[in-house]
Amino acid sequence: MNKILEVRGLNKSYPSGQQILDVLKGLDFDLAKGEMVAVTGNSGSGKSTLLHLLGGLEDPDRGSIVFEGRDITTLKNQELAAWRNRYTGFVFQFHHLLPEFSALENVMFPLLLRREQFRKARSRAMGLLDAVGLADRSTHKPGELSGGEQQRVAIARALSGKPAILFGDEPTGNLDRTTSEKTLDLLLRIHRDFELTSVIVTHDPGMASICSSVKSLVNGRIVPA
Repeated sequence: MNKILEVRGLNKSYPSGQQILDVLKGLDFDLAKGEMVAVTGNSGSGKSTLLHLLGGLEDPDRGSIVFEGRDITTLKNQELAAWRNRYTGFVFQFHHLLPEFSALENVMFPLLLRREQFRKARSRAMGLLDAVGLADRSTHKPGELSGGEQQRVAIARALSGKPAILFGDEPTGNLDRTTSEKTLDLLLRIHRDFELTSVIVTHDPGMASICSSVKSLVNGRIVPA
């Protein structure tokens, strides 16, 4: 197996009143390059926490997360931000688009933050909007787009930096059934066409069913799905 992530002894807890709530308890697993993984579990099981740890958005209490030989838990804040920008893309339940920007500008924005040349950033952003079927909506602002279209812009934005890993936190959770099914098809196509490794937190059995493997969280541990 060509590993892209190796997770060992991953623990995370949070204060809860006068007590400490252990959310993740010593997780050990590997992710293969090119794998599409669904993370399932009841509300409060730690799915989003796990995703945030893997994507470098939060720090674990203990354990290691090794990306292609480099333990990201040892990186300083600036180094970790640079790693996220270079290697990861995120799609959340809510699109978090900038409302005053057009679809094109929203997709361009991460590239401009990386000081990409404007012409190159615009060309890549247009190509990504085309890949998600929104080339003809590039000048529209989020408020002029449907919920499904907004989520497709968010997917295009997540791909703008050519990530190695795409993280999705309930990416279909805010969509109706028909739009959700179309978004599932899009995510699967994007995963294949862009040769990604994808980790998707989901309650949706349809989403889990298209993934190559499922990791189910119960009481802070991974159990057979």
